[in-house]
Amino acid sequence: MRKVKLTEETKKNILNDLLKRSPNNYGSYVEVVQEIVENVANNGDDAVLAYTEKFDHAKLTPDSMQVTQAEIDAAYAEIEPGLLEVIRKALVNIREYHEKQKQYSWFDSKPDGTILGQKVTALSKVGVYVPGGKAVYPSSVLMNIVPAKVAGVGSIIMTTPCNAEGKVCSTTLVAACEAGVDAIYKVGGAQAIAALAYGTKTIPAVDKIVGPGNIFVALAKKAVNGFVGIDSIAGPSEILVLADETANPRYVAADLLSQAEHDELASAILVTTSEALADQVSVEVDKFVEQLSRKEIITKSLENFGYMLVAESMEDALDAVNQIASEHLEIVTKNPFDVMTKVQNAGAIFLGEYSSEPLGDYFAGPNHVLPTNGTAKFFSPLSVDDFIKKSSIIYYSKEALEPIHKDIIAFAESEQLTAHANSIRVRFEE
Repeated sequence: MRKVKLTEETKKNILNDLLKRSPNNYGSYVEVVQEIVENVANNGDDAVLAYTEKFDHAKLTPDSMQVTQAEIDAAYAEIEPGLLEVIRKALVNIREYHEKQKQYSWFDSKPDGTILGQKVTALSKVGVYVPGGKAVYPSSVLMNIVPAKVAGVGSIIMTTPCNAEGKVCSTTLVAACEAGVDAIYKVGGAQAIAALAYGTKTIPAVDKIVGPGNIFVALAKKAVNGFVGIDSIAGPSEILVLADETANPRYVAADLLSQAEHDELASAILVTTSEALADQVSVEVDKFVEQLSRKEIITKSLENFGYMLVAESMEDALDAVNQIASEHLEIVTKNPFDVMTKVQNAGAIFLGEYSSEPLGDYFAGPNHVLPTNGTAKFFSPLSVDDFIKKSSIIYYSKEALEPIHKDIIAFAESEQLTAHANSIRVRFEE
């Protein structure tokens, strides 16, 4: 990891460097993805099956595309009982957290005959994409399905890649079943996103698509956005640890590497007011890298997007934190709660030395599908809100409309929309 003195210039350079990881900068893949999306939209199952054979080396048929109950039963037989117990414990925490996010319809009536309100309706059908490339992520299964289930979505359809034998990872299937999925299809990549968006004879079309994926998945979601809803276009994983001299360098190093192992494009950044801590963290990072199984990926990630930024003051450090707007932010300082009040931009905030990022990934309850690449400045974590829609309710009696009808007419005529004005005027004709 590079140790850099934090200045306006170095901060600007790092921000520009991090933005290179955004899916918006992968123009060379756009045409390929667009071709896949259009082919699936036009040719349905035939295109999906052809791409599945080409990219995943699996020869499926329309009849074998959907995961069967027998396959799910086999997955339960294969999974370790201890892991199943952990999944069920995590489910309880995730469900309880998201149940607190539920919104309800409301109405506000007044004595003059006015009723205003908001009708909350769950989406009818949602598609959940679960990656299956460099690693399998049953945790992502829980994080995407549970809030949809809590929201009351009518039907939850999941797609995930299979191996060459047409098999989906047992833990993924079990997690999906435990979370309450309605159907699972053995399809991955851009072709899965297109199938969910446009529908095929086998895979039903959905109203919204959620879930992380590689660059092809991200660009496919971008391509179908507007035809269906999407949660966000996620970039590579990232972590920022904000620490002072009180932090444990071994803990900080371990936490930085927890995200660096995801991907060669993952970002791991330490922002600290202590140069001594930065030096100690560097030593611990080198020790850990030699021991960890994903050494090659971690090394490339740190070479490309690993930084240790040494700031003159906590104010300067916080300014960098808010500019970077990291997906995961750990605050390991003498008083993390006080520091947290000054943070404006972060996907998830972890406070204190025992709240490491993997706690949020797997078990605590808050969603781990988070805004990346600086989008925490305006996006939020995946939540129950992503699976509902709201309709405004408006009712006025004649007695309520009469005192204000001339104001509305004047407003409409100021915009030269005479038909708007007339729509009000005719209700009070002599």
